[in-house]
Formats: sequence, structure tokens, C-alpha cells
Amino acid sequence: MFKFEELCELIRLVGSTEVASFEIEHQGGRLRIDGKAPVTMVNPTLSAVPATAQAIPLTTESLSTVSADGAAAGSPEDAGVDEDVHYVVSPIVGTFYRAPNPDADPYIKVGDVVDSGKTLCIVEAMKLMNEIESDISGTIVKVLPGNAEPVEFGERLFAIRLS
Repeated sequence: MFKFEELCELIRLVGSTEVASFEIEHQGGRLRIDGKAPVTMVNPTLSAVPATAQAIPLTTESLSTVSADGAAAGSPEDAGVDEDVHYVVSPIVGTFYRAPNPDADPYIKVGDVVDSGKTLCIVEAMKLMNEIESDISGTIVKVLPGNAEPVEFGERLFAIRLS
């Protein structure tokens, strides 16, 4: 099988290139490393697994706003949407929860004014509770998924009117 150092080097190499996927069979073992996603994706709800083990930032600043049907915010499909509305999207795949526990009040409600950095919800992924924070200040216009519903990477969670 592979030595730890060999695995680390393979992961570094795949992560530093534009390779989408790498698979090798060696001494009866099989290894697959998924690298960067190709530029054009057939299904925008799928994303590549990072090649290195890194902490995933749970802010939405670096994420493009993509709806569940794959239309990017600001595209012709969104022509009728208010331009002052910003969408907070899920940075991970998981289960959406509006409150920290079933007996607690939701973090926010429609009409609440939020500041940048305010916790909006939790997305549970692999038994880890990830707090999702607002990346802008504004007023909550709409909460899109229902409580305890599964959400995808890039799925819209909240509509916030900029203040």
C-alpha cells in the first residue's frame, strides 16, 4: 500500500493543479483523489471534494450565489427580483435548522434586522453543527428552506434586503 508521505505528496500535487480527479491502483490497493472541479459543470448542484483536508470557512462571502435550479443571482432568470436583495447560501451540504435546539426560539425571523456576523441558522453536516452567519447587514425578507430540511451546497437559505 502507500506510505503516508506518498499519500501527502499525491494530495499536494493534485491540489496544486487543475486535475479534476486522480485514481491509481498500486500493490492491490486503490486510491482516488478528487481535485478541483472542472470549469464547466453539467450539474451545478454537485461539487468536487477538496483534495486537501482544510477547514471550510462557514461564511458566504467567497461563495457565488446560486439557486437550487442552477441560475446565478443577477442572471436573466432573476430579472424580476429586487436588486437590493442579497441571498445567503449554504456553504455545505447538510440539514438546515432555524434554532440551536428544538425547544429554542429561531435565531432570526422574517422582519428582523441583522448585522454582518449574526448567526442565522445551523447546518448540520456529519453530526457537526455549523453556525451560518450573515455576511451583510440588512432586514430578513424570507427564510427559504423549512426547518430540518436538507440543503445543498450553494442553495439559497435567506433573502436579506440591504440596509
